[in-house]
Amino acid sequence: MSGISGEWLFALGRILLINLILSGDNAVVIAMASRNLEQGQRRRAVLWGSGGAVVLRIILTFVAAYFLDLPYFQFAGGLALLWIGVSLLRKEKEKGGAQDAASLQEAIKVILAADLVMSLDNVLALAAIAQTVAAGRLMLLGIGLATSIPLVIAGAQALMALMDRFPLLVYAGAGVLGYTAAEMILGDKAVGPLAAAYAIWLKSGLAVLVIVAGHMLRRRKERRPSY
Repeated sequence: MSGISGEWLFALGRILLINLILSGDNAVVIAMASRNLEQGQRRRAVLWGSGGAVVLRIILTFVAAYFLDLPYFQFAGGLALLWIGVSLLRKEKEKGGAQDAASLQEAIKVILAADLVMSLDNVLALAAIAQTVAAGRLMLLGIGLATSIPLVIAGAQALMALMDRFPLLVYAGAGVLGYTAAEMILGDKAVGPLAAAYAIWLKSGLAVLVIVAGHMLRRRKERRPSY
């Protein structure tokens, strides 16, 4: 096949490995956003959210390099991800037909928003690796985008099953989002160099912050009287 070479296959292997590593954070978001839905609603949230993620990733692949060069862009994305993590943790488990529909729409919105923020590193890595080959770049990008979504879906389904069985894993997921937000902030061209000396403290601190803040807000909501 034209464009297939040892160099191309090596780049493909790197892309598949990066997808396997970087898709974990997205799977955490989908699992946390969908965990309070009924089984049928969960499937719809995962499929619709992941389908929208495909479109977002295609768009991001072409624009990520430009936007990531802008100062404070990843910093703002990191702050947005912190809020997403706290918001997911504070959600109450609610039942009821009308609420299910509203929750499904909310879950899809959260999944798309988080994927928009968290896919920046993924698509930038794919674009960077594709640039290392002389031919077949578009095919590499297409395969990279196509393989990332099944990994996210499979990971999200497995995580939701684990969270149902071990509810405390929800807090671990929130911590992962805080850690990922710190990595985005450290990757910012303007803020990263200033915070590099405190990288380990920033990562661990934001992971703890999301867990504590989300837990406190959740407890406050549980104590609020219902009428």
